[in-house]
Amino acid sequence: MQVNIALLTVTDTRTIETDKSGAILVDKIKEQNHKLFDRKIVKDDKEQIKKTLNDWLKVDNLDVIITTGGTGLTGRDITPEAIKEIADKEISGFGELFRYLSYKTVGTSTIQSRACAVLAKGKYIFALPGSSGGVIDAWDQILKYQLDINHKPCNFVELFPRLKEK
Repeated sequence: MQVNIALLTVTDTRTIETDKSGAILVDKIKEQNHKLFDRKIVKDDKEQIKKTLNDWLKVDNLDVIITTGGTGLTGRDITPEAIKEIADKEISGFGELFRYLSYKTVGTSTIQSRACAVLAKGKYIFALPGSSGGVIDAWDQILKYQLDINHKPCNFVELFPRLKEK
């Protein structure tokens, strides 16, 4: 099943041309035969992040939003805060698993990551680090499988029809 994915890079310094992590995700989305629905870059500004996400949340045929950047500890890193303000449910296992897997690559530095995931208006939002290694770890070891309807015993895709249940 093809998943429609929007990609948001949060950065004060990169452009579409210099966004290495975003480019990696574009390639990985296409490799899995998913559709890149939209791609944008915004500054590390909570209101800009929320506006872009809220605009995408209104689109019926969009399934997943992936952000990259803004998940660290510096004063400008506010992606998780922006996402949590619009979330209906947190998917805490995503961040936990990401840090566990990342530990194998970057050791104890993984504690500086605030990668997270939420459900908002029936859509998944995944906040990944801005580093290319972090993006590769998250996609290759988690999202690739959870966005594949054939992955067993369960996956995020099979839940799409039920995410808006009351």
